[in-house]
Amino acid sequence: MENSRNEGERLTISSSNDTVPREEPNHEESVTNKSNATTNVEPNISAQIPSSSIEITENEVETVVEEESTFIEPAKIKRWVVQHYEKLPTWLRDNEFIITGHRPPLPSIRSCLKSIFSIHSETGNIWTHLLGCIAFFILAVWFLIEAKEGTNLQEKIIFSFFFAGAILCLGLSFAFHTFICHSPTASKIFSKLDYAGITTLIIGSFIPYIYYCFYCRLEPKIIYISMICIFGLAAIIVSMLDKFSEIAFRPVRAGVFLAMGLSGVLPAFHLMYTDGWDVLINEMSFIPLVIMALLYIFGALLYGFRIPEKYFPGRFDLWFQSHQLFHICVVCAAFTHYYGIHRLAHLRLLEGKC
Repeated sequence: MENSRNEGERLTISSSNDTVPREEPNHEESVTNKSNATTNVEPNISAQIPSSSIEITENEVETVVEEESTFIEPAKIKRWVVQHYEKLPTWLRDNEFIITGHRPPLPSIRSCLKSIFSIHSETGNIWTHLLGCIAFFILAVWFLIEAKEGTNLQEKIIFSFFFAGAILCLGLSFAFHTFICHSPTASKIFSKLDYAGITTLIIGSFIPYIYYCFYCRLEPKIIYISMICIFGLAAIIVSMLDKFSEIAFRPVRAGVFLAMGLSGVLPAFHLMYTDGWDVLINEMSFIPLVIMALLYIFGALLYGFRIPEKYFPGRFDLWFQSHQLFHICVVCAAFTHYYGIHRLAHLRLLEGKC
């Protein structure tokens, strides 16, 4: 019994001695692990650095901007290069058939203005209406200062509606194509102003034509001028809606302004009914009016259906794309209209007062 007890005690002591002892922690390994843990945190910290802190070198600018909130500090924009359509942010994509030659986002007024003198997809759009705006400004100054005898203040005011409409339309269009790449907000604001400018041109073109066609008839003159002003105001209100400026509404935008322009057919039929075809052709400058309307319609159709770049993607990225052709048609139509109303006014003034 005693021997058994002694044997049991020895077995217990032996088993407790067989237990694996715990190793003391290695100080060097602990320091290394802490260092690794710190290193693993660093990528997370750098990932939180805002995009505005990205360094922009003189040879390149950050071009892949997918979110509207991405911002590049204007002071860091040294030089930019034209971009492929797929690299543009969503808010800057307008025509998928213009493949290359696009400006990247330039959140600096100075950079946008300097881009006027660079070659890119908007160069033609900018200069067609900038030169047209300057031309009409010079023509307006010349007409208002050097007008012939018999052109009184009332006649000058009537022509001023046309000049103001043309200058505003071409000037706002030039501004839109210059600052469209500034930011989503600037793009949206100038897009609305661009459509408002088109409306002012249509209103300004109608007023002198109706005024001289119905020179001695007060009631139809007031009715038709009021009609075009109401339609114009409605078009401006619609243009200011955000929904209207979306890319999907391009055909609708073209259709609204096309319908507004075609509303001039009503007073033309009125004159044809009351005065006859010969008077309309010989005394009412109807032919220049028709040419003007055809130019506007032709340009609007090219713009709406994106001809010719739709059928030759990438071939018209810089020159002769649909928007540039539309601009040329607008300028030519405006000068044609000026010739028509100037000739009409001259005939009316020769006849004397009613």
